[in-house]
Amino acid sequence: MQTARENRFVIKRFALALPLLLAASPLHAQLAPVERKMATAVEADQERPVALLEKLVNQNSGTLNLEGVTKVGEMMRAELEPLGFAVRWVPMGATGRAGHLIAVHKGNNRGKRLLLIGHLDTVFEKNSPFQRFERQGSKGIGPGAGDDKGGIVVMLMALRAMHAAGTLKDADIEIVLTGDEEEAGDPVEISRADLIAAGKRADVALDFEGLVIQDGRDMGSIARRSSSGWTVTVTASGGHSSGIFSKTVGDGAIYALAKIISSFRTELPEPNLTFNVGLIAGGATAEVAEGGTVAASTGKTNIIPEIAIARGDIRTLSDEQTERVRARMQEIIARPSPGAAAEIEFSKHTYPAMAPTPGNRALLDRLNAVNRDLALPQMPALDPLRRGAGDIAFVAKDVDGLVGLGPSSTGDHAPGEAVDLDSFSRQAKRAAILMSRLSRETR
Repeated sequence: MQTARENRFVIKRFALALPLLLAASPLHAQLAPVERKMATAVEADQERPVALLEKLVNQNSGTLNLEGVTKVGEMMRAELEPLGFAVRWVPMGATGRAGHLIAVHKGNNRGKRLLLIGHLDTVFEKNSPFQRFERQGSKGIGPGAGDDKGGIVVMLMALRAMHAAGTLKDADIEIVLTGDEEEAGDPVEISRADLIAAGKRADVALDFEGLVIQDGRDMGSIARRSSSGWTVTVTASGGHSSGIFSKTVGDGAIYALAKIISSFRTELPEPNLTFNVGLIAGGATAEVAEGGTVAASTGKTNIIPEIAIARGDIRTLSDEQTERVRARMQEIIARPSPGAAAEIEFSKHTYPAMAPTPGNRALLDRLNAVNRDLALPQMPALDPLRRGAGDIAFVAKDVDGLVGLGPSSTGDHAPGEAVDLDSFSRQAKRAAILMSRLSRETR
């Protein structure tokens, strides 16, 4: 039986050993020493990222607020240059947008070249009532808090952790932060030229938009669907409403358009495809204003409508699927309709698809190796239907990529958008270790 003195001795020895036991806990057990240093650096850097997020969010950078987007770019320049990045601003006046921030870190030119992608703009313009950052416990609420100001903060957290551990100095990294992801400047051949060029130089592309959590599990994203627009215009014979459906007049423009849209709904569906009708106008007169978001029409109940217009979008998982669906839409509108004629126009302004390639799947495997060593659950591949279009798709044909390295958020693109501040640390650790490992791999 131990004496009180012996018991005090055992307790003291346990207390002295406890820090060593915790250091060897499963949390970081499989990490290399330099990777444990990165994880520790992230854990020690908790409040600074929140302060930066608040600063970024409180500067409005709606896509069309060119001055605001530029100011957010300057804030990011101030964060990246001390880490050894050469930063430049690429004006986009030719496309009606502010510009892009491009930052290059030159390493030892031996490992894989990494392209990191994020964006400076948000959907909330200066006239939005949703303008300020607010912290509520583990939530950060504000315009762009998740999409994508939270994402670029996580990117910085990972880079600072690499810098602290010494793995950044040898890494070849190019960062492209676009200023118009939410509404890309036209033509995209100009507005995305720098991003596409960066993709051709890279070996891996990592997109720092938001993490998707499904049924309580962090998901890995290896695909994004395309986004393109369409406009159907139907013209028809007019006249008194008493003559509707007659052989001499026909169905009128609105009925004819409704028939086309109904055929789209029943005949187009296939896996990984969605198509939406977002705007309709019809009557004796109808027109859609420049920009495509406002329509005006005139008419009376006793007049057969002479024109009807519908605008919508298509989202697909491959360029081949886009072309196939467009061809089927053309076939539908070419069908005869009594007294009416229809035409369809597809927008030139499109986001391509990022298909789920074997190379992307291999990158998710690499990320899951990091998860294993961090004692985090494995991340299944996310259904592409759960992810919208994004900038990484412009480089998807040239380089393998992963999406969703930013934080988890809810209510994106709507007042009340909120980011999960607890997810910053988890995502920054994953990104820092993954980037460090990839940058040491030979090309």
